[in-house]
Amino acid sequence: MKRTFMVAVMVCLTALMVRGTNPPDEGMWLPTFIQKQMFTNMQSLGIRLTPEQIYDVNNASIKDAIVGLGSSEMPQGFFCTGEIVSSEGLMFTNHHCVFDMVQSHSSVENDILSKGFWASRKNEELPNEGVTASILVRMEDVTTRVLAEITADLTESRRSSLIREAIAKIEEEASENGKFSVSVKPFLGGNEYYLLVYQTYEDVRLVGVPPSSIGKYGGDTDNWMWPRHTGDFGILRIYTAPDGSPAPYSTENIPLQPKHHLPISIKGIEDNDFTMIWGFPGSTDRYLTSFGVKEAIDISNPAIVRIRDKKLSIIREDMNASEAVRIQYASKYASTANYWKYYIGQTRGLKRLNVFEKKKELERLFTEWVNADEERKTKYGTALTMIEEGYKEMEPFVLSLTFLNEAAFQGPEVIYFAVGLMGMYRTLEGLPKGRANEAVMAMAQEFKATIGEHFKNYNKATDQKLYVALMSMYYNEVNPEQHPDIFKVIMGKKYKGDFNKFAEVLYNTSILVDQTKLEAFLANPNFKTLKKDLGYQTFNSILVKYFEMSGAINRINSKINQGNRLFIAGLREMQPEKTFYPNANSTLRFTYGTVGDYYPADAVHYNYVTTIDGVFEKEDPSNDEFIVDEKLRQLFLNKDYGPYADKNGDLIVNFISNNDITGGNSGSPVLNADGHLIGIAFDGNWEAMSGDIAFEPELQRTISVDIRYVLFIIDKLAGAQNIINELSIVR
Repeated sequence: MKRTFMVAVMVCLTALMVRGTNPPDEGMWLPTFIQKQMFTNMQSLGIRLTPEQIYDVNNASIKDAIVGLGSSEMPQGFFCTGEIVSSEGLMFTNHHCVFDMVQSHSSVENDILSKGFWASRKNEELPNEGVTASILVRMEDVTTRVLAEITADLTESRRSSLIREAIAKIEEEASENGKFSVSVKPFLGGNEYYLLVYQTYEDVRLVGVPPSSIGKYGGDTDNWMWPRHTGDFGILRIYTAPDGSPAPYSTENIPLQPKHHLPISIKGIEDNDFTMIWGFPGSTDRYLTSFGVKEAIDISNPAIVRIRDKKLSIIREDMNASEAVRIQYASKYASTANYWKYYIGQTRGLKRLNVFEKKKELERLFTEWVNADEERKTKYGTALTMIEEGYKEMEPFVLSLTFLNEAAFQGPEVIYFAVGLMGMYRTLEGLPKGRANEAVMAMAQEFKATIGEHFKNYNKATDQKLYVALMSMYYNEVNPEQHPDIFKVIMGKKYKGDFNKFAEVLYNTSILVDQTKLEAFLANPNFKTLKKDLGYQTFNSILVKYFEMSGAINRINSKINQGNRLFIAGLREMQPEKTFYPNANSTLRFTYGTVGDYYPADAVHYNYVTTIDGVFEKEDPSNDEFIVDEKLRQLFLNKDYGPYADKNGDLIVNFISNNDITGGNSGSPVLNADGHLIGIAFDGNWEAMSGDIAFEPELQRTISVDIRYVLFIIDKLAGAQNIINELSIVR
């Protein structure tokens, strides 16, 4: 009896420690969870909608206005979220989500990055090749079908093979001969599987974007920080074929006629108001064990920060020295800087909030629960052991993999750019004398079509500096046994370990860094030229080294994944009263909570809103991050806020709520209790940067731009009445 009582106590303590009854501000929930589990909690916070108004596969609902922004190569690799706000396919998202599109349309002569852009009529809207917009048609739990042939005695390899076969069959059926974009994804460590069916649109055009002095106000300094004063929004429009079906860009296309678009409320927000956010959060790891937390703190995060710090310093110096380079590298710099600061904050948060110790305690309780029952020991007894062993076996590879990703494939562009020639290299290698045939020439033409855009945003001198700095770091920090063979060339008699000397030759001779040389090669491809090219040699040697390690890495990952699957299944059995939400994985989710302030540290209190007054308090004409637009200044001095001021006459810029979001939620709509748009989510806060691993309800906040500030900029600063007139504004 005593043993049984102690086990019951352990279960209760664990439930409370892990999050007990699921505070309503935690969880990135699947849409199908609304009716089953979440709606009662949402009603207690004040929602005035029905579940069917929020998510319904048969009738128009809020889910029909939520858009995942992707690319033609990865239409379901959603990098941001958008929301449809008019009956003509107009879409709001974040400034930083359209930043790459704006940069691609900018030049020194027409710098819309700096001055902004507003289309006054539809024929002025700018197409964005390769950008896609997907809307969920339906999702379905297909766990039973996927796992139909899975038994406990299967090897992991056989298990994975059967699952892949089942998924392929389900996806083929659901696509309806290519009509829909579909995928079946694993959830909760592979214990559940869901089918996602999307309608994917290929014609997405830029409608409007504020100047960077508004859309990026605060820059790197304010990134991930509160209080914030950033007008982080941009406007797109989805176009379709005349019959309403998805179609590539064409002047004949028409604006999308959506099933639903979001009304916009300018009534304002109050403390403790209900908030709901929909979007496509990219990745979280809430079930990560202490072993993974330790690896992040000790190895991978510090390495990522070191590499990105070096990369940013080089790019920043060249951007400051040249207007052309500033425009070329604006988007690259911003994306690199975003997660440079993120990993600094995540490590700080993991340590400050004792996440490792909390994970260890959960694992201790789990182990005691498992060991209290022979059947549980048989079922789950090896879970944590497999995970621990896997991380120990993976440790020698972690630094090498980090450098491969950060210093090589996201480092000097000459390396990743070479991926486009990989198929050609393999084909030429097997041909007589390495001379091109018809298949090779087809590859050459396909690759040639992509190089103009690449070189438009490329500076050879900057890339050469990146090569020297990052490859030197790679050489000095990674185990010599895991070095790619290109380092043997650099350390050999000719270059004697001089990375500068090697890079000088590479960037003077390689076809990969010179558009004219590359076009000449593509006109007459041959194996000898490609094999001798130092740029391609760098890429190929790194790839070969990865493949040499991949067998061991895949085996270790399989062990860790199996352990994680068992661990999560065991946790769910150990806490039957708890509703578990899956980690984010770029699928449509909702999160709900409330507007509210917080206390980040002793004697520090942050209000839940910021006003335009703060923009001018931060103003610094000597710092690009805090320059104020002159027209904005005049509107501020005249207090010309139109109908967008609050009841006190202030213009609210940003607000915070305790919704649970992560990367991919950028651009997500923040909705009130009536389903009206009140803001656009764009960031998280510094004090809770460990949130992707461990949610902290007292600290974690979503930062959003108030929709009234968005409308104020569109209306008063841009004078874009055509956009205002298109919206359904609730006054």
